[in-house]
Amino acid sequence: MALIRTFRDLKAYQEARAEAQRIFQVTKRFPAEEKFSLTDQIRRSSRAVKSMIAEAWGHRRYPASFVSKLTDALGEANETQSWLDDALDCSYLSPAQHKDLDAAWQGIGGMINNMILKADDFCRSVAPR
Repeated sequence: MALIRTFRDLKAYQEARAEAQRIFQVTKRFPAEEKFSLTDQIRRSSRAVKSMIAEAWGHRRYPASFVSKLTDALGEANETQSWLDDALDCSYLSPAQHKDLDAAWQGIGGMINNMILKADDFCRSVAPR
């Protein structure tokens, strides 16, 4: 296991960043009338995941705050999946695209959940003495 020095070293952050970029690319092909609704919402929720993971990293001194920020990140990952469902329902994504994107976000949610479950391990090195 590699040493984690910054939030950028976290696998969950790296995956969320890559998948947020993939959401950005896919949504470029959504209809113009979705610009201020579905397109904006799914981009915001996907980007929020990585930023909340980064924010959680900064809150490691306080385990409850760390978990709270990660819980918010998990909520945003789930919201992204919900918007993906809408994109599928509107035929903006093919079933194969939806399955692939949804699986990626499900995996990110799993990584965040594991971080929540192991919060003490992440917070131990910065706990006040």
